[in-house]
Amino acid sequence: MVDKEMEEGVIAIFFSYILLGISLSAPVGPINVAQINKGIKNGFWNAWFVGVGAMFADIIMMLLIYFGVATYLTHPMAKLIMWTFGFFTLIYLGYESIKDASNVKIEEKNEKPKESPFQSLFSGFLIAMSNPLNIIFWVGIYGAALTQSINTIGKQQALCYSGAIFLGIMLWDLTVATSVHFGRKRLNPYILRWIMIIAGICLIGFSLNFGYQAMQIFLYLFR
Repeated sequence: MVDKEMEEGVIAIFFSYILLGISLSAPVGPINVAQINKGIKNGFWNAWFVGVGAMFADIIMMLLIYFGVATYLTHPMAKLIMWTFGFFTLIYLGYESIKDASNVKIEEKNEKPKESPFQSLFSGFLIAMSNPLNIIFWVGIYGAALTQSINTIGKQQALCYSGAIFLGIMLWDLTVATSVHFGRKRLNPYILRWIMIIAGICLIGFSLNFGYQAMQIFLYLFR
């Protein structure tokens, strides 16, 4: 009876971590906007690979935290580099989205996408790795949760629950990619162009925030 209750408790915790992964991915941010943008232009695989690229970055962060290296990323100089790099990455992607909006069209079945899925994967990876807010989450929230989990349930179960977070992230990415892929076929090119323009403006808006944060840290370091 006790073993059954423990097993049910472990399953409940596992699913709660999956929901945590979904909750972390759901708020609108640079990754979601980039997924929508790539999905409209090139379809399901490009949209999903943006999320996969971001997930690779998250896995690297998790491993850095696990081995105690990620604390160095909280240093002001490291933050300055990441905010600056994120600024240029997002402003470039936003510009590309607005520029390509005039040429958007719904692809035919056998038409080759303009961008390979691996290019989209690299874009997602760059956005996630250059987003200090993402790093702050992994170092601050996840780092504390991982330490507590290791102390209470051990390393193996802590890593298992970490895997549940990534499963939740993957489920959300699949949902976004699928929705964009099928949704774009129901929209005319005019509406798709405006979605891409809005997505580009959002990315530029995020980039301006990144630039502001970089300037604040720069003034703090060199005043």
